Amino acid sequence: MFTKQPSNGKPAVGFDSPPSSAPEPPQRKPAAKMASLLAGDLVITGNLTGDGEVHVDGTIKGDVAAPRLTIGESGRIEGAIHAEVVDVRGHVTGSITAKQVRLLATSHVEGDITHEQLTMETGAHFQGRSLKFQRPAAAPAPAPAKAEVVTLSPAAPAASKG
Repeated sequence: MFTKQPSNGKPAVGFDSPPSSAPEPPQRKPAAKMASLLAGDLVITGNLTGDGEVHVDGTIKGDVAAPRLTIGESGRIEGAIHAEVVDVRGHVTGSITAKQVRLLATSHVEGDITHEQLTMETGAHFQGRSLKFQRPAAAPAPAPAKAEVVTLSPAAPAASKG
């Protein structure tokens, strides 16, 4: 029932043939993480923490911690920033601590920046200190202690006064 003979003369599989095995569900690829977007009309008062990329076009009055942070031209953050990578196009009032910081031409930053790598485009405004973050070097192995021999001798008798 419901089979069709193709024009090449070979029989085609139709609806009346029993399935050989249950079809396997399609393998799902892990979805690519989308950036969290804070729109320009959004104001957050409080700290923001995320595990993915965050793009801010609105205002955050509080500290921000995320692996990657982008502050758009209309974005404003008033607080400390901790991230791996920070791209600033808008305004930041507060400290930035990140491995890589990029201040683009439209950026305005007032606060200290602690970084491994800092890039500033012409036109960027930065008022604060640039502090190079140094990863702690592996401590050198302590030198083996030298044995010190101390010889104690009896005290000489005190000279008598006469």
